[in-house]
Amino acid sequence: MEAVGEAAPNGYLCVMPALSILDLSPVTTATPPAAALNNTLDLARFADTLGYTRYWLAEHHNLPTIASSAPDIMIGQVAAVTKNMRIGSGGVMLPNHAPLMVMERFKVLEALFPGRIDLGLGRAPGTDQITSLALRRRQDTANEQDDFLDRFQEMILFENNGFPPNHPFSKVSAMPTGVPLPPIWLLGSSDYSAQLAAQVGAGFSFAYHFSDFPPEIPMLAYRDQFKPSAWRQTPHAILGVAAIAADTEAEADRMATSADLHFARRALGQYGPLASPDEAGAYPYTPIDRQRIAHNRKRLIVGTPAQVQARITELTEVTKADEVMITTMVFDHAARKHSYELLARAFRLGNASAR
Repeated sequence: MEAVGEAAPNGYLCVMPALSILDLSPVTTATPPAAALNNTLDLARFADTLGYTRYWLAEHHNLPTIASSAPDIMIGQVAAVTKNMRIGSGGVMLPNHAPLMVMERFKVLEALFPGRIDLGLGRAPGTDQITSLALRRRQDTANEQDDFLDRFQEMILFENNGFPPNHPFSKVSAMPTGVPLPPIWLLGSSDYSAQLAAQVGAGFSFAYHFSDFPPEIPMLAYRDQFKPSAWRQTPHAILGVAAIAADTEAEADRMATSADLHFARRALGQYGPLASPDEAGAYPYTPIDRQRIAHNRKRLIVGTPAQVQARITELTEVTKADEVMITTMVFDHAARKHSYELLARAFRLGNASAR
């Protein structure tokens, strides 16, 4: 879906960016992991009727707040219950996987859902060091070694049959053959992946929802340095944001207190399922807790649909984003669905304005 424009009060054209969803399958004190995964399917069905462009699934491990550990499996499940959105990974953490295995899984998905799959690749392991070691210990590589670029290049050589004839991998084909690898997106929270995505002609998605790095730096660098490729002739940059919308500012702020408490506890090394707003409201925050929460709230976009829309529009203008991908981590599943519905209406997506 392309961004659309409408006349703004000042007479200039106001660009409405395409909107997408990044789903981490949030686990709460009332929602165990299995229920969180089923909530993902429920939200995906709903989002598909609202006009969202993409629905991406994350890969995280050993985090009590996130049930999304196997995006390739969930992509197939989500694609099967939706019709319109592109479904992809946001992302597959390449250091955790053999490149050939990633290719084959996503070729299978592309064969089953042609033209609807995205392959988003991340450089980080998506977990702590010990869990990263457990994920990689049978891969004959040191846990501390940053071999993302080597793995990525290996993937491209497989796809393009680029191994020299005397290389043992020259006789290996990613199955099923005859199926192209889905479009590749590189994910990042700094400027490294932006530069790499520009050089290889891939799409780029910046994780502003958790990064303190100024988003305009990598987003604009990617656009300026982009080189056309077989995958993509023009740059396409997605800005990932964390946002919570509600009918009133007070209700949105109340919903966001669950994220506030999670952020404060995480800074202390305390991890657990997302707590309720009632529990968050009763928590005895220290002054340093409140400072950390205030810092996080500079990134977390909270308010009425108009307030959230205004802030997202500002970010879009600064970063020149082609698309905005929203992740919403709140305690109540119905409230999460309503937040996405309100934003779909505010940005006039698909059928949402008729609801």
